[in-house]
Amino acid sequence: MMRFRHRGAIVAATCLWNAAGAVAQTLPPQRPDSVYTGAMVTRWGKGVTPENAWRSYPRPQWTRSRWQTLNGTWDYAITKAAAPMPVAMDGKILVPFAVESRLSGVARKLRPEDRLWYHRTFTIPTDWAGQHVMLNFGAVDHAAHVWVNGALVGSHEGGSDPFGLDITAFLKPGDNALVVQVSDPTSAGSQPRGKQTLDPDGIWYTAVSGIWQTVWLEPVPALHIADVRAIADIDRGKVEVDVAVNGSAHDTDAVRLSVRSGGRTIATTIVRANRHASLDVSGAHLWSPEDPFLYDLVAELVTVDDPYRGRPDRDRTAYDARFTQREGATYAAATVAGAPRDRIDGYFAMRKISVGPGRVTGQPALLLNNRPYFQNGTLDQGWWPDGLLTPPSERAMRSDLEFLKKAGFNMVRKHIKVEPARYYYDADHLGMLIWQDMPAGGGEDQFVTGTSQSQAVLSSDVMAAQQNELAHMIGALRGFPSIVLWVVNNEGWGQYDSATLARYVKGIDPSRLVDADSGWLDVAPDVSDVADIHTYEDVPHTPPHDSKRAIVLGEYGGVGRPIDGHLWRADKRWSYQVTSDAQDYLARYKRKVDEVARQARENGLSASVYTQTTDVEGEINGLLTYDREVAKASLADFARIAAPLRVPAK
Repeated sequence: MMRFRHRGAIVAATCLWNAAGAVAQTLPPQRPDSVYTGAMVTRWGKGVTPENAWRSYPRPQWTRSRWQTLNGTWDYAITKAAAPMPVAMDGKILVPFAVESRLSGVARKLRPEDRLWYHRTFTIPTDWAGQHVMLNFGAVDHAAHVWVNGALVGSHEGGSDPFGLDITAFLKPGDNALVVQVSDPTSAGSQPRGKQTLDPDGIWYTAVSGIWQTVWLEPVPALHIADVRAIADIDRGKVEVDVAVNGSAHDTDAVRLSVRSGGRTIATTIVRANRHASLDVSGAHLWSPEDPFLYDLVAELVTVDDPYRGRPDRDRTAYDARFTQREGATYAAATVAGAPRDRIDGYFAMRKISVGPGRVTGQPALLLNNRPYFQNGTLDQGWWPDGLLTPPSERAMRSDLEFLKKAGFNMVRKHIKVEPARYYYDADHLGMLIWQDMPAGGGEDQFVTGTSQSQAVLSSDVMAAQQNELAHMIGALRGFPSIVLWVVNNEGWGQYDSATLARYVKGIDPSRLVDADSGWLDVAPDVSDVADIHTYEDVPHTPPHDSKRAIVLGEYGGVGRPIDGHLWRADKRWSYQVTSDAQDYLARYKRKVDEVARQARENGLSASVYTQTTDVEGEINGLLTYDREVAKASLADFARIAAPLRVPAK
């Protein structure tokens, strides 16, 4: 059994919680590896304690009734890579906040040559007896190795995607010891990392390492539902559903699917486990930002009476029926025996995103539910002064979406960051379209510039890592109907073979659109669904006409206005255009949005992405200050200026 003790002096030096348990307002004593955190704490961050840190169910699009959070106070230590597992720990850390963040209680750098260690104990509830136990991580940046009771149970690479490990065989009665080791090269490596850097400045932000989303336990049967993929087809009035279990299924293992609305069952069917189902949702209530209507979808793993029992050559009959209409009809009529063995409750939306004829002849447009629909969005970095990549709370995260809705926006481009699942759940329910970026990777010398004429050359290993995390991101997020477009590359940062990657994404998820290259080097015109330019001029440039693709402003805006008392650093005020005058700020903002409206009306522009939702560290071009306390203009003014872009989908 592993035993850990603390280096007491360091515990006192690195703890940021005050006597009441909430985050303290004073910084810890400085040390050589301290991270600059500034003095800024959000109003939500001020209330964070080990007892209330991120307590919501972490997979809200597919829920089970029983689970246990492991968020809260853990032990931590930072060692060199060659050092063995430490016995003496450095202090306490608040999970799920990254070690560099203020809210973690640590605010220390993790260098490429370092290893970050976590330790805590947990017990399994007695009513979980007979179940398998999954240990789930929302996200760990970047490479994690996990031990339970001294045994290595698994590892994972990829800083933005969730993963789970079946730890049943390693558990014992009473306290169980959990240890996680993390390494993270940040900008010294080529792995997907978004805007993180070891030397933050300008548009590059403080590194995030270690556990930065919820850690949790969940009991499941030995054979359980592993994935449900629901794709709406509004033209046929169907929802197409794939159901996968975690292993090989027997002929008596089936899944009962039920579509419900307002407590009423609309459609139900039974399919063999690891099969496809099609359910009728005719006369559907369509989802849109103005009317974000959602249907419930329940998936139950059930046992059915052997549907082939008594048939001549029973095994051959079952084998020949695999993946046929005959098999589908057989299971639809099967008799369920006993209670469900597993159940997950989810939801889906009947909505369609596509490209088709627009309001300007000859210029295709983005369509929502088969009608032209202008997507008015912001570039959203999703960073926080006290939590970095981790919002201080679920309520804090939702507040950004609520602000944008009130300010007249209907879309967010989630910029080279993947959010906790609840963000997309909130977007589904509030009615906000999402463009989801792939977090950028590659070395600094592999960043394609605005004048480049060819793409980066990467090793096979680096390309495989990028594609693996791209597939994991799509797999984790495709259950959220608010996501309507995948952005593969941003401004050439690690851009390689984007046409192949765009086809790869379309193959994984044909139900959404793909932006192969947002800004700069457009090399996939035959694959990308949009032609995307970035323009930070005082009056935005107009994208050239494209007879095959929708035209969009993937980034524009960037009007900066510093608000004294709400700056990350008083000496850092980066923006594309800067004004300190409220009237001048509003005039500049209006001039840009008015031009977007003209382009939509006269040139067939389909979408625009204003930079940006909030100030971020040294950047001051947000609609809100970094602490979300001050809006650069009133909500009424923002909504009034956006009004010409508002064309509801009918």
